[in-house]
Amino acid sequence: MENGVIKATKTGVPQGGPISVILSNVYLDKLDKELEERGLRFVRYADDVLIFTKSEMAANRVMNSISGWLERKLFLKVNVSKSKVVRPKRSKYLGCTFLKQGAKWKVKLTSEKKAKLYKVMREYLKRNKAISRSLRETFVRVNQIVKGWINYYRIGMMKGFMNKFGQWLRHKIRVIISKQWKKAMTIYRNLSYINRKYGNGFNHGSIYKVANSRLVWYKRCSMNVVNFILNPKLLEMKTKDRPGLVNPLNYYLRNVGI
Repeated sequence: MENGVIKATKTGVPQGGPISVILSNVYLDKLDKELEERGLRFVRYADDVLIFTKSEMAANRVMNSISGWLERKLFLKVNVSKSKVVRPKRSKYLGCTFLKQGAKWKVKLTSEKKAKLYKVMREYLKRNKAISRSLRETFVRVNQIVKGWINYYRIGMMKGFMNKFGQWLRHKIRVIISKQWKKAMTIYRNLSYINRKYGNGFNHGSIYKVANSRLVWYKRCSMNVVNFILNPKLLEMKTKDRPGLVNPLNYYLRNVGI
């Protein structure tokens, strides 16, 4: 569609079209075989390709050679602006980059992908929207987003990031829960009940002080009373009407086999 007018596609496929990945894999199968015959190490997803060489000189030679081969044999035009020779630590591929630990190379996530997860979650957990939803709906959707993101990027090293993100996520959830309770008396009554039931050991005065605090919600939920009473273990518990909140770090460690 160009300027609101539908036009027939004579060559290629629409940018971002779901069929483009399938057609790329079919058409570029010859490229895979060519790279294998040359003994090159590479990884390809659709039309994105990384080729690994031992030196910068070899990398420049391979890029020129493969670019020419693609144009001669497959009649494809290589995007010069996106094709470049870089060291692994400075490369970015499908949201990942590389780092070296001793003699081994590891995959890690780019800062942009981490920031995007925060952005998506922050948008969904906006207080004016989140407090109007049931906790069940919120937990279901949050679990879907977090698990889907981890499943996609689990090849990357992100133990520290998952720990930090999990703490941030639980804090946002505590703020939402407190806002849904609204009144100071309701907050006091609910915190006191959970405190007694699970033996957290806080006294009447500490809970009353938090419930009647004049601090903004974000700071109030940073206090030890709320952190310990609405702790990770409690948030992860399933109830009759809602699932437990996913623990990003635990889910990541289970899925990468650590």
